[in-house]
Amino acid sequence: MRYTIFGATGGTGRQLVRRALDAGHKVTAVVRDPERLPVRHDLLEVATADVRDPEALRPLVAGADAALSALGSPTNKGAGIASTGTRAIVSALQAEGVERYVAVSAAPVGTQPHDEGRLHRTVVLPLVRRAFKNIYTDLAVMEEEISSSALRWTVVRPPQLTDRPATGQWQQREGTAVPGRLRITRADLAAAMLTMVDNPDTERKVIGVAN
Repeated sequence: MRYTIFGATGGTGRQLVRRALDAGHKVTAVVRDPERLPVRHDLLEVATADVRDPEALRPLVAGADAALSALGSPTNKGAGIASTGTRAIVSALQAEGVERYVAVSAAPVGTQPHDEGRLHRTVVLPLVRRAFKNIYTDLAVMEEEISSSALRWTVVRPPQLTDRPATGQWQQREGTAVPGRLRITRADLAAAMLTMVDNPDTERKVIGVAN
């Protein structure tokens, strides 16, 4: 399989690149600064491009079996890149006939599970949404761009991300976050995303995932 991975220099993006390579896939990692991706492999191509430019992205997705994105900003100040970049990515994928797309969003985006704890719903979540308002607004627009496309898409909503070692275990729930589960390792998130690529049951759906 050949994958094009966006947001490859971030914590989740690096995990996606490493795990895809370990599984024997060919990877094109789209980056702004190649020095920020300390991974070298015979199956890896590191491509420098402006992720907001669909024409620049077309040759990087041409012939790919799927594209995966960990694009986003860790701060409110940088918010906007997820939606603008995704708009360009979707355009490039559709132009090149690449149908499969798996992208990371965040658990606070969208509706919450009906069986989530009251404290989390009424106190914790509103505080988190207020603190990272610009980020979640950007991700909500990103999700709209993806879901309105003709792609075979999956939007993955994790809770807080950690750099702890992979556990190899996670839970999933369709449509909302996983109730009562507040963290997931970036390694497990990447592993979950890669399993979803070939799982038709996740297509055109939002999937919550957590340890």
